Amino acid sequence: MQLYPAIDIKGGRCVRLTQGLFDQEKVYGDSPAAMAKLWASQGATFLHLVDLDGALAGQPVNEDAIRAIVAQVKVPVELGGGLRSAGAVKAMLDFGVSRCIIGTKAAKCPEFIRRLVEEFGPERIVAGVDAKDGMVAVDGWERTSAITAVELCLKVKEYGVRHIIYTDIARDGMMSGPNVAYTKMLTEKTGLDVVASGGVSGMEDLNMLYQNGITGVVIGKALYEGKISLAEAVKKFS
Repeated sequence: MQLYPAIDIKGGRCVRLTQGLFDQEKVYGDSPAAMAKLWASQGATFLHLVDLDGALAGQPVNEDAIRAIVAQVKVPVELGGGLRSAGAVKAMLDFGVSRCIIGTKAAKCPEFIRRLVEEFGPERIVAGVDAKDGMVAVDGWERTSAITAVELCLKVKEYGVRHIIYTDIARDGMMSGPNVAYTKMLTEKTGLDVVASGGVSGMEDLNMLYQNGITGVVIGKALYEGKISLAEAVKKFS
């Protein structure tokens, strides 16, 4: 199971939000690059970056912090937040980002994903499926769309997508446990690499995901609050 330590960037700093609410933030460090180096030193083999300001602005905002991470850390990184044009995606890939996560634009215009996969390949483009009560949320989680998570996953699969980051918004930042059943259902119904995100609170949650055949998991607040030792988790699950 691939473990993805999360680094959420807002105002150039490393923060965590609760249920995606921008007024519910906690700052964990002034240097996202330093945090990236910490997780890499503890065995991380892939990092999950989110440009929170970019998610609201509709275009990348924290480019300096992203560049610094890519320059200072040797492990691959994936990035989401505000990537709503082919130009923005190309710029980030040119910076050295390994994978770009397309969220809002995937829900509003799934054909956009098809063009990106054709141009950059299925290993460089990831669909970010953020949902609440099974319905996809968009625009920095400010609005709920009319498409279900299952429908969106099956649609982007038609266009060549292989990797999905599935976030249960109601659980994100709550450390109340991931939505194992829904993540497993998405995996089985789509046959895609569905990465669980949101709600991980400890090693038992990771064990539950692992036992249910989930191929990857994003870990955020549980790392920052010391509920999970990344080194221990990497040793056990990677």
